[in-house]
Amino acid sequence: MSSWAEIARDAPDFARRLRAVFDAGTNKTIATLRADGSPRISGTELVIEDERVLLGAMPDSRKLADLLRDPRVAIHSPTLEPPDDVRAWAGDGKLSGTAVTVSPREGMPGGAYFELDITEAVLTSIAPSGSELRIESWHPGRGYRERLRT
Repeated sequence: MSSWAEIARDAPDFARRLRAVFDAGTNKTIATLRADGSPRISGTELVIEDERVLLGAMPDSRKLADLLRDPRVAIHSPTLEPPDDVRAWAGDGKLSGTAVTVSPREGMPGGAYFELDITEAVLTSIAPSGSELRIESWHPGRGYRERLRT
């Protein structure tokens, strides 16, 4: 299982910036798979801890039914408008992986809780030049990679 701790260990600056993008707002977007295989997007909250990424689902929700049937997910960070100087934009974050059921901690509200087994982490931003898209990614077994695209 690939955890947040692996990313933070392999690429600490990337992990710090990706976490900041996810922490910039409460509401993220999650993509799950419906019973017929078509995608469903929903709002979600998640918490990035030092060791792992945690998310939850309300009891009897469609999102929970999707996750229990097929735990593959993609999650997008909050979408924030870029500043006038796009080079200062923190970017968009994406996490993909498998939602693994975990027990709730004492005092947590009802529902189901999951830890993300991460298969991909991506941060897309504008390169310091201001004229290129900067795509940074991390994958288990491959590690960190940066690409610039015009």
